[in-house]
Amino acid sequence: MKVWFLGTGTSQGIPVIGCNDGVCRSADHRDKRLRVSVWIHWDDHSWVIDCGPDFRQQMLTSQCQKLDGILYTHEHSDHTAGLDDIRPFFFRQGDIPIYGHERVIKNLRQRFDYVFTEVDRYPGAPSVTVNEVVRGQAFAVGNKTCEPISVKHGDLDIFGYRIGSFAYLTDVKYITPEETEKLKGLKVLVVSALRHEPHDTHYNLEEALALIKLLKPERAYLTHISHNMGFHAEVEQTLPENVFLAYDNLEITI
Repeated sequence: MKVWFLGTGTSQGIPVIGCNDGVCRSADHRDKRLRVSVWIHWDDHSWVIDCGPDFRQQMLTSQCQKLDGILYTHEHSDHTAGLDDIRPFFFRQGDIPIYGHERVIKNLRQRFDYVFTEVDRYPGAPSVTVNEVVRGQAFAVGNKTCEPISVKHGDLDIFGYRIGSFAYLTDVKYITPEETEKLKGLKVLVVSALRHEPHDTHYNLEEALALIKLLKPERAYLTHISHNMGFHAEVEQTLPENVFLAYDNLEITI
């Protein structure tokens, strides 16, 4: 299995519009971050977690040729706004499967009503097949099993996902001991770490490192990083030896 980090930034990305701090002006490509998403592929299977406003650019850069489905963590725009850009995949493949919490599917139906309607469809609109993700109920992604991991993003119930020995958690602020048990024995954990200072709805670096220490994956990668975290090169030097800052277009093999 390979994981391509399509984007590793927060809702504003880096550089932030109008921002002149050092990170936003950095020449290091690792400090330039699109909205958070990953592409997971193995054999002939190809899946994306979240589909944000940078989706078109991310698909072109990664040269992804096939999309078997989209797993949504939650409904916020930086994770969903790129849905219309699945059109090239739809034109080649037909309806694209999407997976998400019932609340997320409802939100997408409202915002992208032309994608879901069966009446007077615009001929250029994409179409999807809807799959509701339910807490505690695993489902198939190609020839593998995906286990939803229920976490809190502030007060919002959202999903992370575990596929085999890989797990992806973004926008997480709290996870119960019950859900934590589902994350034991990982080879790779991806978890969000917004910045050094505490935040009401996101892990900061200290909280993310505490979860990694508890779960003991072989490797861990931090994502959903804001410009307030600091320079990639400097922050990574402070991390435990098995923990890394992810960056856009990093590809890892599991």
